[in-house]
Amino acid sequence: MCSWNPDECFTFAAPLDSGREARHSVQFKGSGPPILLLQELPGIGPETLVLADRLIAAGFTVYLPHFFGTFGKTTLVTNAARLFCVRREFNMFLRGRQSPVATWMRALARHIRDRQGVPGIGVIGMCLTGSFALALMADDAVLGAVASQPALPVFGGDALPMSEADISGARAGMAARGPALAMRYRDDKMAPARLMRSLETAFGEGLDTIEYPGSKHSLLTLHFHEPAYRRVEAYFRDRLDC
Repeated sequence: MCSWNPDECFTFAAPLDSGREARHSVQFKGSGPPILLLQELPGIGPETLVLADRLIAAGFTVYLPHFFGTFGKTTLVTNAARLFCVRREFNMFLRGRQSPVATWMRALARHIRDRQGVPGIGVIGMCLTGSFALALMADDAVLGAVASQPALPVFGGDALPMSEADISGARAGMAARGPALAMRYRDDKMAPARLMRSLETAFGEGLDTIEYPGSKHSLLTLHFHEPAYRRVEAYFRDRLDC
């Protein structure tokens, strides 16, 4: 159901990496270069919609797929439980490979690029979806990616939720189109420092990292940090040439 007063809402269907088809509603709004905004674990709550509206006011078109949870509400505990119901698509504990939904996200990125007739799009992933944004740099439909407080895999130590092939493909994309961006609060326990160090090791010069003072979590939504948002906006203005 569309409830954000979008310019349009459509259902996008594409295979998972298992071959099984997934279908999710996608809302979009705006009139500029496209940014795919991937929801975080608490859901698409008011703070996420404020972020979307900020980007739209800055001149971007925001595409917002809805994976789980009640649209417009933040429900962390309930959504964590829901993930066990959609584990065929998302898996919070995978090490050394991505969740099956990554293939669906790549297809959506190409669909957005083609429907807008642009060279490519930007992607923002947050918490649960942070690492997806980085991995999507392997696809030439993605010109820039931001991983805000990447947190997967849960209980993964310094492991990454990506295979060597995923990392290699993303590194090639970063080398061709410019670095991705990853950021976190410096003392955030949910997006641990050891995971950020692993990302830096994996992607090298292909990844710019920023750590802001504080121990909160959601830089762009629930615990909004103005300098972090401004960095993201500037990054996409440069990468999407607007």
